[in-house]
Amino acid sequence: MKLNERSLAFYATCDSPADNAGFLYKRGERHTAYHRRWFVLKGNMLFYFEERDSREPVGVIVLEGCNVELCDSAENFAFAIRFGGSKSRTYVLAAESQAAMESWVKSLSRASFDYMRLVVRELEKQLQEMSRGLAGGCGGSQELPGPWKPKPSGLEHSRERLPALPAILPKENGCAVWNNVLGAGRPPDASGCGGHDEDGNPRPPPLPPRRRVSNGAGAAVAESPSTFCRLHEQYSREMARLRQDWQQRRRGPQP
Repeated sequence: MKLNERSLAFYATCDSPADNAGFLYKRGERHTAYHRRWFVLKGNMLFYFEERDSREPVGVIVLEGCNVELCDSAENFAFAIRFGGSKSRTYVLAAESQAAMESWVKSLSRASFDYMRLVVRELEKQLQEMSRGLAGGCGGSQELPGPWKPKPSGLEHSRERLPALPAILPKENGCAVWNNVLGAGRPPDASGCGGHDEDGNPRPPPLPPRRRVSNGAGAAVAESPSTFCRLHEQYSREMARLRQDWQQRRRGPQP
């Protein structure tokens, strides 16, 4: 594998977030002595520096085709990065505590693209199973979900059965009367609901009872719409008079 040293050095020291960083003890390849190095994990690349403030990394380990496992060593909290092949190098590292060792082992084990590929496949499998379950619960279809489409509402299903209302409602004394639209002349339902007629068409709700006034002879006469108009005009004049009095009191007495 050919790597550009300048690109690697820039990537190792740039401000991009690191997956893990900290001091580890690294055993030498020729000498078994351990050296304290600053390690930075970015993606599937493990960089190590001589010091934390070093400008360039001493080396890099590409974490592909390797296994991270605990190992027996003179140092405590040691673990190894082993690559497949007889001539491949094994990197032995040691952390400063048990918690740091567990954190590094977990991070390094999940850094390779092979691991990410397995995670993506597992998530896709779970998504397909959930999609089949939802499709089976809604109608037994085993097709994968496509673009979302709204389900037709009950109003759309019954739109063909609803009769068309007249464009202009008939009026009585200048006011629209519901009783003249559909179902006029039919006795109101005692249950308080419109219901449906024999043809299946919905009935309009019944009219509310009108107030009745008694005259001197005791005969009940229905209140006409003109009575409401007179009351409205009377209250309007009363409100205008009260507003005028309030404005005069607010301005105070005229000199």
